[in-house]
Amino acid sequence: MRSPTRVTVIGTGTMGAPIASNLVHAGFEVTAWNRSAGRAQPLRDDGVMVAETVAEATDQADVLITMLADADALLQTIGPGDLDRAAREAIWIQMGTIGLDGTDSARGLAADRGVTFVDAPVLGTKEPAEQAALVVLASGPDHARERAEQVFSAIAARTIWLGEAGAGSRLKLVANTWIVTLVEGLAETFALAEALDVSPARFLDAIAGGPLDVGYARIKAKAIAEANFAPSFKLALAAKDAGLAIDAARRGDLRLPLLETIAARFDEGIDDGHGEDDAIATYLTTRASVSR
Repeated sequence: MRSPTRVTVIGTGTMGAPIASNLVHAGFEVTAWNRSAGRAQPLRDDGVMVAETVAEATDQADVLITMLADADALLQTIGPGDLDRAAREAIWIQMGTIGLDGTDSARGLAADRGVTFVDAPVLGTKEPAEQAALVVLASGPDHARERAEQVFSAIAARTIWLGEAGAGSRLKLVANTWIVTLVEGLAETFALAEALDVSPARFLDAIAGGPLDVGYARIKAKAIAEANFAPSFKLALAAKDAGLAIDAARRGDLRLPLLETIAARFDEGIDDGHGEDDAIATYLTTRASVSR
């Protein structure tokens, strides 16, 4: 099989845009499409070709990367004809967090059209994406690994291969459960500290350098301290991911009451108007509850 040269990125939001840029810088010929066309236009300055339609974007692509918000967006965007237009022996690398059912549907669509499917969600947010420092949770057939690795090496610091397609999405749900638990835990810890007239900085100093210290918590703590809720991982997406993990647990007759509570709190934050803010804006919902 030939090495991939033409890569199409469908979805150029917080993650997709830097992925497209990094691929161009690595020497790939990159075409991008985004539902909100204006968000894709700045990529032209990096040498990305911006398509007006999905059909134009997928035409003769060696690799199709999808980075869309959820399964509905994916399956409403990519259809059988789009896969048929891709190059012979094309591979579809699905990188969004779309849950188990969504992954099964995408894998089935690829199989129906004879396209190799690689399930490869990522760990990392805006800054790691910009720095080509993502962690790829890859799963798919062995014969696709070499070509997929050429793409991953341009956008990620590390790739973990996990077996058959679907394994990547399962691990992503596990990892995201940990992430949203940290986010809500930090938000409530800071709110409690303030309610008890304890400086949150004192709390961070108390755990510094020990087994309780968490780098991600320090990043989010800085956002709270600076009241900077510009999104690197939107609250609406965190709520969606929590819901996907809850759904996956129910497949195995498992209840996750803590995660269910966190998902409900995130939904409150969305109702409060923070859905497009960073997930740590859940802190604002806790603080607002004082006056409710």
